[in-house]
Amino acid sequence: MRVIYLTSSLPFGPGEPFLYPEIRALRELGVELKVVPMYPRGAPVHPEADDVLSLVEAEPLFSWRILRTAVRTFLRFPRKSLEAFLLLFTPNPRHLLKNLAIYPKALWLAELARSWQADHIHAHWAATTSSMAMAASHVSGVPWSLTAHRWDVVENNLLHRKARHARFFRCISEKTKSMALERGVPEEKVLVLHLGVSLPALSELTSRGDRSSRETFVVLCPAAFLPRKGHRFLIEALAELPDRVQLWLAGDGPLRPELESQVQRLGLKERVGFLGYLAHDQLLELYRDNQVDAVVLPSVDLGDGLNEGIPVALMEAMAFGCPVIATATGGIPELLRDGAGLLVPDKSSQALATAIRRLLNDDTLRKETAERGRLRVRTEFSVEDIAQTLIKLWGSGDA
Repeated sequence: MRVIYLTSSLPFGPGEPFLYPEIRALRELGVELKVVPMYPRGAPVHPEADDVLSLVEAEPLFSWRILRTAVRTFLRFPRKSLEAFLLLFTPNPRHLLKNLAIYPKALWLAELARSWQADHIHAHWAATTSSMAMAASHVSGVPWSLTAHRWDVVENNLLHRKARHARFFRCISEKTKSMALERGVPEEKVLVLHLGVSLPALSELTSRGDRSSRETFVVLCPAAFLPRKGHRFLIEALAELPDRVQLWLAGDGPLRPELESQVQRLGLKERVGFLGYLAHDQLLELYRDNQVDAVVLPSVDLGDGLNEGIPVALMEAMAFGCPVIATATGGIPELLRDGAGLLVPDKSSQALATAIRRLLNDDTLRKETAERGRLRVRTEFSVEDIAQTLIKLWGSGDA
């Protein structure tokens, strides 16, 4: 099976690293992929990009090659190209400008799909990437589908029209599905298929040992320093906890100076480690080497869809048997239900401190939470199982 896998910018720039496990799993199952970033910007950042670059067909949004191919495609398929142009029209001026901006590259993508003899086009994000896939599919005749995440559903750029033309409308969580249905996406086109993670080998789990032997209790927060990640509430929570509790912050971003100032002001400099950006393998190594006692995501709901989906950062920790604590925002409750993790209200340092203290003082709770979390990921978030489902959907005309 040949599939064009349309991204926003991956493998260029820092975004969309959660797609690498899915790409790898699809390739291991024999799918021939061509990864097409809509707008390739920046240099590759993640080490996993090295394995993907050979699959990439990278063209800027506008180039002479794009324009030449677009004109040639339009002249060869004038009626289909005009119909595709009309498919992109919307009364929302902002969405219209974004859709028209990708039209030339959509015609280029149609030619790529036709000449490469692609069996399917799959677009991540229900926003402009899906606009491009819809237009390219109409011109080329190659069926297409999409994965909707969160903010892209809130944006609501022709969601109903895209759902009608797509083979299926994949949502990464039940929360995303409910948001899509509220915005008029037909229920018969919608399915929930999570993003997944690679499961660690049994040997990686059995070598973890007993964490309770350490004097310190290490809490890790793997998240970019952005407002919706809620770091300041976790730092406030640390001030309420015993000195043996240490906090490691793995990430970077615009809020770093503000967070460093908060740590200094609360007298927590000796207990907070700013690890900076960690490559994916470095982060997983912390779990393999038994260096982390709990992972905490103190995310906050900022309204207008600015909340978490189902964080891969939590899934990866859970897969290694590391207990997690997170706020009940976005799709997180879907992941941590039935005791797979501890849920707390957002924007509450006191609730975070209480949850961390429970894990700190209760070995049984810590072990049970870790085991339930590991089982949840193994049964519902295995990227290998998810990739197999995608392949079946792409190959089924009735999906």
